[in-house]
Amino acid sequence: MTRSILIFGATSRIAECVARKYAEQKASIILVGRNQEKLGAISQDLLMRGANDVQYYQLDLAAIGDIQEFFTQNSKLSSVVDTVLVAHGVLPNQQDIQNSWTLIRQSYEVNLMSAMCIATEVTQWFEEQGRGTLAVITSVAGDRARKSNYIYGAAKGGLSLFLQGLRNRFGSTPIRIIDIRPGFVDTPMTAHLPKGPLFAEPERVAEGIVKAIDRGADIVYLPWFWRWILLCIRLIPEVIFKKLSL
Repeated sequence: MTRSILIFGATSRIAECVARKYAEQKASIILVGRNQEKLGAISQDLLMRGANDVQYYQLDLAAIGDIQEFFTQNSKLSSVVDTVLVAHGVLPNQQDIQNSWTLIRQSYEVNLMSAMCIATEVTQWFEEQGRGTLAVITSVAGDRARKSNYIYGAAKGGLSLFLQGLRNRFGSTPIRIIDIRPGFVDTPMTAHLPKGPLFAEPERVAEGIVKAIDRGADIVYLPWFWRWILLCIRLIPEVIFKKLSL
C-alpha cells in the first residue's frame, strides 16, 4: 500500500530529509509551509526522487485561524492521508524574549498552539478513518526546563504532554501518536549555536523518524543517546539542579 503523508513545516531541513526518504519509497506526499517558492522547488526534487505524487500548500503556521481554514477547505485530504508529520517550530533567543510576554506568546503560537491545533484536527480525521499515524517533532528541551531555554522548553514540554494525552485517548485504537524528541541537529534553526559532538545531521534524524513511524513508536529520542542523557538530567535533585548553569 502506497503511503500518503502530509507534512507541516515542510521547508524545514529535517522535514525535507524525511520527505526525500518517503519519495524514495514512492509515497504520495503533501507539503505545507510558508515559503511557496521553496515548496515548489522541494516538490520538484521529490518527484525526481521517485515520489508517486506531490502536492503543496502555502500556509502561515503561526496563524491558528489560517490552520483551521486549511482543514475546512481541504477536508477531502482526510480520506487519503494516513500519516501526518508536524515539523515546524522556531528556536527563540532566551535572552531576547524572556522579559517580553508579547514575544513569549508569539513563540508559543508557533511552537505549541499551532501544533496542538493541527493535532486536534488530524486526530478527528483519523478517528473517522479508524486509523492513522500522527508524528510530532518536539524536543529534548521539553524534558526539563533550563535557564538557557526554558521558554522554548516549556512549549515543547507542553506539546509532549498534549501528545501523551492523545496517545492515552487513542491507546486502544489503531491510531498512533508519536512524540519525536531530537537533541541538537545541524540545521538553519541552530546555525547560531556553536557546534559540538552532540550535534546530529538532519539526515540521521530523518531516518530515525521514518523508522519510528514504521514501527508505531510512542516516544523517540534522536539520536538514541539523548534518552539516557535526559534521564540523568531528570534525576538530578531540584535543590542541586536549580544552581547549575545549563
